[in-house]
Amino acid sequence: MAAKNNFSLLLLLLVQLFYSGRAELQMNYYAKSCPKAEEIIKQQVTELYYEHGNTAVSWLRNLFHDCVVQSCDASLLLETTVGVESEKDSDRSFGMRNFKYVNKIKAAVENACPQTVSCADIVALSARDGIVMLKGPHIDLKTGRRDSKMSYSNLVEELVPKHNESLVNVLSRFKSIGIDTEATVALLGAHSVGRVHCVNLVERLYPTVDRSIDPNYAQYLKVRCPTPNPDPEAVLYSRNDRETPMILDNMYYKNVLEHKGLLIVDQELVSNPLTLPYVKKFAADIKYFHDQFSRGIRLLSENNPLTADQGEIRKDCRYVN
Repeated sequence: MAAKNNFSLLLLLLVQLFYSGRAELQMNYYAKSCPKAEEIIKQQVTELYYEHGNTAVSWLRNLFHDCVVQSCDASLLLETTVGVESEKDSDRSFGMRNFKYVNKIKAAVENACPQTVSCADIVALSARDGIVMLKGPHIDLKTGRRDSKMSYSNLVEELVPKHNESLVNVLSRFKSIGIDTEATVALLGAHSVGRVHCVNLVERLYPTVDRSIDPNYAQYLKVRCPTPNPDPEAVLYSRNDRETPMILDNMYYKNVLEHKGLLIVDQELVSNPLTLPYVKKFAADIKYFHDQFSRGIRLLSENNPLTADQGEIRKDCRYVN
């Protein structure tokens, strides 16, 4: 009797594993249902990059903001409508842009394969292809995600780290979704591209300069952000990386080692004994950084996805069907 019960328990565990999100994502999920899906997405990402280079950075940020909130399920893309409050309206989404071009990618895919490819997979694959446009590594990602029927706007403030979040809290947040310390430090390397608005920088500059910032670098930042009360609507920002601002390389780690990190979490990487060794490794070896960054992206992109009969495949990424 006991053996039978143990067998039943084992069978139940195997069934649960089979039906878990990570188990059901797979490589080339659309090979039969929409064989050109990934090619179409890559073509759209490439064309958009050459028209609007900053879209590549947007795709990478979209992946983080979507996957860190509950699930990689394109809930981020939902617009505010009756009964739905958009996650994009949160203060944590400040500075995010280019959402309209997601609709262009979706339209191209829908033209080839109506209501087959999820918006969640478009978020993941556009990030993958955007990383390549930023001269980062090509990362093989699984697909098969489905789209959420609801927004998680009520969770955004809790789950998306603030611009002035401490490193300890960021590490804890990533650990809660299965991403270890080394992969988290690698993912922070995404700060190598893009920019930070002065709204999120001035507290490190005024009324006194944060002592952890290199003095010469602080003077540069004050030129970029000349007032302690910048207009959120104005184009006032500093690049994360002045040397190679649109290349996903390891210059970010070299900068933080020289006390030229923009955000608190950047600079704390070198004062924390758990993360400093990884910073040094990444700064010395770009291939090793790219390998760990790829691993981090895979872990992030597989966070709690909706699969099988969960969720839906949206016709329009902005609205539930």
